[in-house]
Amino acid sequence: MAKNIQAIRGMHDVLPEQSPLWHFLEDRVRQVLDSYGYREMRTPILEMTDLFKRSIGEVTDIVEKEMYTFEDRNGDSLTLRPEGTASCVRAGIEHGLLYNQVQRIWYRGPMFRHERPQKGRYRQFHQIGAEAYGLSGPDIDLEIILLTRRFWQQLGLDGVELQINTLGTSEERKAYRGVLVEYLNGHKEQLDEDSLRRLDGNPLRILDSKNPDMKQIIADAPSLMDHLGEESQAHFESVCKGLDDTGVAYVINPRLVRGLDYYARTVFEWVTDRLGAQGTVCAGGRYDGLVEQLGGKPSPAIGFAMGVERLIALLEEDRERLELKQPDAYLVLMGDEAQRQGMLLAEKLRDQMPWLQLITHCGGGSFKSQFKKADRSGARYALVLGEDELSRGIIGIKPLREDAEQQQRPIDQLADFFNREL
Repeated sequence: MAKNIQAIRGMHDVLPEQSPLWHFLEDRVRQVLDSYGYREMRTPILEMTDLFKRSIGEVTDIVEKEMYTFEDRNGDSLTLRPEGTASCVRAGIEHGLLYNQVQRIWYRGPMFRHERPQKGRYRQFHQIGAEAYGLSGPDIDLEIILLTRRFWQQLGLDGVELQINTLGTSEERKAYRGVLVEYLNGHKEQLDEDSLRRLDGNPLRILDSKNPDMKQIIADAPSLMDHLGEESQAHFESVCKGLDDTGVAYVINPRLVRGLDYYARTVFEWVTDRLGAQGTVCAGGRYDGLVEQLGGKPSPAIGFAMGVERLIALLEEDRERLELKQPDAYLVLMGDEAQRQGMLLAEKLRDQMPWLQLITHCGGGSFKSQFKKADRSGARYALVLGEDELSRGIIGIKPLREDAEQQQRPIDQLADFFNREL
């Protein structure tokens, strides 16, 4: 007997009982983004490999070890997108959306990285992100952070902490890089394998090491904040002042550097201790040089991305308190004529109330078995239509989520009932 084909390791299915949580999150997030004036952009899942090498940086874990890259039939090197920003910048340049313009856009969709699967980390994972182009001041940095804070308010999530830092300009970071490398070389025998590998290519990433054996070395390292110029310091102080003014609690984390080469100045993460090692649920920052780096005219930019699966895991813990959309009614039909008329009635109700979620029973079965299916559907009401009800022009309405008696209403008044009760 042939073995069943299963999903690829690290790529999972979202089952029907899980999809209401996804819809809840996506609907609330979209409402927030709309309220701030961000417009959706959809980009291809596949891009030229060089796009990510040039944007993310060749000496990064993503490019070196995690990307799904292959040659197509034309011999072109293609990659399943590992993140969304590079694609947005590429599309903005290609379609003339960025030069001398202000753009606020958002995106969503699957990303791909060949990582070791664990809770909250998958090889196919989903992100929702937003980008703002053409604005260089600290006010847009503040807006982006306030926008993400509003997500947690709308989703009802607590216990999420904001950590922020500044990476300064590329020139300031380059100067600091030399100071940091000199310090790390003096402790080379204490560096772990990953840190030794990053020492020459991307030494700032060493500051983000999660290895507890590296904790003291990182704590004693020179601070990037001490190597910033007045303009960068003023920019960061303005962001912090804005957070203070709007009552957003935050922690300045001088070791927060983010994992991608294109970040500069403000960087931030929203983290939680409820997901184990995968505690970051949303992260982003400013990347003013990326547009020019990818061939466009210089344009300041800032953005963020959040991991949908990690947020779903948090929402799952509080599923009972969420207002997840369930079917409004389940139409129980007894007899051939009731089955025929019931289909017509269901279509009429959907015409009258496009928002109504109505399941029409199909497949026959006893009254008892149909009622069990109605209850399992999660519907708020069971609608009962049989030969007797048809002859009298009425329909039975049985509440399924509260202890109440079944009532009867004229069929032609059913829409009025739902408009009043739902």
